[in-house]
Amino acid sequence: MSTDLGTPRLLPRDDAERAVLLAAPRGYCAGVDRAVITVEKALDLYGAPVYVRKQIVHNKHVVSTLEERGAIFVEEIEEIPEGATVVFSAHGVSPMVHAEAAERSLKTIDATCPLVTKVHHEARRFAAEGYRILLIGHEGHEEVEGTAGEAPDHITLVETPDDVAGLEFPEGTKLSWLSQTTLSVDETMETVRRLREKFPQLEDPPSDDICYATQNRQVAVKEIGQGADLVIVVGSANSSNSVRLVEVALEAGAKASYRVDDASEIDEAWLEGVTTVSVTSGASVPEDLVEGVLGFLAERGYPDARAVKTAEESLIFALPPELRRDLKAAGRS
Repeated sequence: MSTDLGTPRLLPRDDAERAVLLAAPRGYCAGVDRAVITVEKALDLYGAPVYVRKQIVHNKHVVSTLEERGAIFVEEIEEIPEGATVVFSAHGVSPMVHAEAAERSLKTIDATCPLVTKVHHEARRFAAEGYRILLIGHEGHEEVEGTAGEAPDHITLVETPDDVAGLEFPEGTKLSWLSQTTLSVDETMETVRRLREKFPQLEDPPSDDICYATQNRQVAVKEIGQGADLVIVVGSANSSNSVRLVEVALEAGAKASYRVDDASEIDEAWLEGVTTVSVTSGASVPEDLVEGVLGFLAERGYPDARAVKTAEESLIFALPPELRRDLKAAGRS
């Protein structure tokens, strides 16, 4: 459904011809791929049911498919029978959740994305060194709850750049910042700029916390968004990185941008007078959902998509060690 053009800049739009541009990279990142495969292999190895705390990744189609195979998604540990198998989602959990699982004698498999685990390590280190940690992120997001749980007495949540003005700390307070991995890169850097302007002593983490896949997908949507009449982002409403892609597309110059879970949510009115449609997907979206959108467009007279590649991704994360151990013992490694 697409033709890879390498790494071109967007060509000037020809109003006489319709065009569909497809972002590359898009869709599954290494952390999501690892988490989904973890649940699949756990079901194969241990049999159903396998419990998963929260959504394994923020995509309703992925969750539904795994439910059909025997995964049971719960909100809290107390909903899981004692001694059962539970997978922790890619977004990570706090030490309190690990303790609750141990109290119920649960067999735990931690599918936390390694890039989120890195942020947890940084939170513990900064807290041990006596820092007040300014955590940039969205209140209530599982990833933020997990990170904050690593050092609850040391963390202050900062949701937007405008929140910085209201922050006050005693003179001499050691300050550092961390961030949720799925935020808008530009907005996060603006928040950090304002923090540093107000608190010159602010310490940086060893490396930016926003994950490579989030950054790459935002760069790609900027490329296909400039000059586009319409940008369609495939992703679920609770997917932070998918929601950010809509915002980034509009900031890049797209005339309109909408998020859909799948092709069934596209409003045909969006296509009225539209010549150039650009398509991308969030980091937890299976490619078949993107193909469904391209098929929808093809049925309405839009040509095959031309891929606009802005980065190569080859990172692969190993499965959780506890699952690898059991697979090896069962001769399935």
